[in-house]
Amino acid sequence: IAEEMGTVKHLGEGANDGYNLKIAASTVLDGVHLGDSIAINGTCLTATEFDLKVSDSSVGLAPETLRKTSLSELSVGSAVNLERVVTPASRMGEHFVQGHVDGTRVIVSMVPKKESLWVKVRAKKGILKYVVPKGFIAVDGTSLTVVDVFDDEGCFNFMLVAYTQQHVVIPLKKVGDKVNLEMDILGKYVERLLGSGFVSSYASCGGLPRPRDGDFKVQHERCRGEWRRCLRRVRSKIGIPNLHRF
Repeated sequence: IAEEMGTVKHLGEGANDGYNLKIAASTVLDGVHLGDSIAINGTCLTATEFDLKVSDSSVGLAPETLRKTSLSELSVGSAVNLERVVTPASRMGEHFVQGHVDGTRVIVSMVPKKESLWVKVRAKKGILKYVVPKGFIAVDGTSLTVVDVFDDEGCFNFMLVAYTQQHVVIPLKKVGDKVNLEMDILGKYVERLLGSGFVSSYASCGGLPRPRDGDFKVQHERCRGEWRRCLRRVRSKIGIPNLHRF
């Protein structure tokens, strides 16, 4: 869930067709420095000004940020999810969220069921292909677990328990409102790897040899030799130079 919910104090035009956004906050300003990153509704932004006396911070919104996110639709008084960057001492209780929004889509339904809230969001094919049941997705910066994917509708849904509803902005929105979406980075890396030809090149050289009977040290050296030859062939096929000898 979000580290803190803040409130928009000011949103006005800035330099180079951008905007200046001022947020009232407290927790996320603890230990903040100019130039630090703060995620606002899942969008990684740079703190350009802050005043601890009145507990607020300002960030600049570039034109590209306005095009790719829903931040331009904020107004004075809007609640926003706030999150500081992860440190080596932070607990990793959810998935990796970078703050790089992949796109915005709209909420198509919000259905309360007892103490839970079921939310369905429409997504483009380019985004929906990364969404899997029981997988992770960041919605307005909140790390959530996907319940179901409805390919025929171009939608997916998730559920918010009572505690989460009290600490994120999603329940404050309504059907038709936009949300920022960020896909799980692991899915993007896998797609990139498969598209690079690495897997087919690896398979064409037989992969790693299976263990065989005999002296372990002899078989170990034989495996290392076959691995080196396989790796050289794969690198040659996908255009990666042999930078290291081992």
